[in-house]
Amino acid sequence: MKVKLYTLGCKVNQYETEELTELLLKNGYTVTLRDEEADIFLVNSCTVTAESDRKTRQTVHRLKRAFPNRTVVLTGCMPQAFPEAAKALTAADVVLGNRNNTQLPEILRSYFLKRERQFCVSPHQSGDPFRGDPITDFGERTRANVKIEDGCDRFCAYCIIPTARGRVRSKPIADIRRETETLALAGFREIVLVGINLSAYGKDSGERFADAVKAACAPEGILRVRLGSLEPDHITDEVIESLAALPKLCAQFHISLQSGCDDTLRRMNRHYTAAQYAALAKKLRATFPDCTLTTDMMVGFPGESEADFLESVRFAEEMAFEKIHVFPYSVREGTRAAGFDGQIEKAVKTRRAARLLETAQHLRQDFLHRQIGKTVLVLPERRQADGDALGYTANYTPVRILGGLSHPSALVRVRITDVQDDFAVGIAE
Repeated sequence: MKVKLYTLGCKVNQYETEELTELLLKNGYTVTLRDEEADIFLVNSCTVTAESDRKTRQTVHRLKRAFPNRTVVLTGCMPQAFPEAAKALTAADVVLGNRNNTQLPEILRSYFLKRERQFCVSPHQSGDPFRGDPITDFGERTRANVKIEDGCDRFCAYCIIPTARGRVRSKPIADIRRETETLALAGFREIVLVGINLSAYGKDSGERFADAVKAACAPEGILRVRLGSLEPDHITDEVIESLAALPKLCAQFHISLQSGCDDTLRRMNRHYTAAQYAALAKKLRATFPDCTLTTDMMVGFPGESEADFLESVRFAEEMAFEKIHVFPYSVREGTRAAGFDGQIEKAVKTRRAARLLETAQHLRQDFLHRQIGKTVLVLPERRQADGDALGYTANYTPVRILGGLSHPSALVRVRITDVQDDFAVGIAE
């Protein structure tokens, strides 16, 4: 039987889709990229916002309407966090939570034997171990995500993820080393370490986050190791010192801010102040020359006044972030913030998001134009139809290499000459 897989959401979900792919292949299934060939559709869902749930429902319904006699499987965070809503989504023939992903072949066998709808969502439990088998491949040929942590204990007021993913669980360091060695032998040159709360790695096991990063750097074939999203209060002086000793570590830090206003941060149940965040940014920029700091910022959180919002914008300008992911607050059933007073009108959230995005775009263009004249190392990832190659520097600057590469190699020296849209443009030396 042929399976077509759809992934919605974050890099962790991308990794878990690869896990599911390899699990299906081991059990005799084949994978196709064409809807018309598929006997089974698997939708790996996200539930971080209400819009994520809408996209999940839309995808499931679209597939069932287009292929009524094919089997649709729904898994991921949406059924895990909202099992009753997933149960009501009858266009899905098989529903399982992310805690039950390893049972997929068994559940599919039961479905095809009985021809009865299968529903299997087990709640996460405190003390659950880290689950999942190591992957041996990934869709991209130069970069692979490796999940080393799952779950979150923070309970930010706006976030459903602790319900969807459970408590912090860490992959043993020995397993990280073996998995990255396998990926290096498969030809991958860059590893992206990902997790639901990545920098909480080791909270359950006592192992150190920096040692996990060091293990990923160890295989000879791995040229770069990049980190996923980090929490600012986890990045201590000891962590910074340990990371600075790893030459393969990419000096790109995506550190979640959410707001530059202390009053808003307190209501969000974040665990730092704007001043503490700024002090961390200063340390990172002093320790890692030419590093980039990117972040997430939310607007329209309940109770955010216009003055609070403008304070947050000013803070973003002061930090001169190289990139900001801007998003309006979205009410999530099951979170504390859903019941807060002071909910903000959609039109206000839309206006504030547009204003902050304008700031983000100015900061981004300033950063890209500062790259002109530099010679940088780029890891090429793909070739465009026009022959140009696209890749990234260690600090995650996207670079278009004009004319492509006459002698492709793992890392290419490129002289930056211009900026086009969101890319630095250069010529290979």
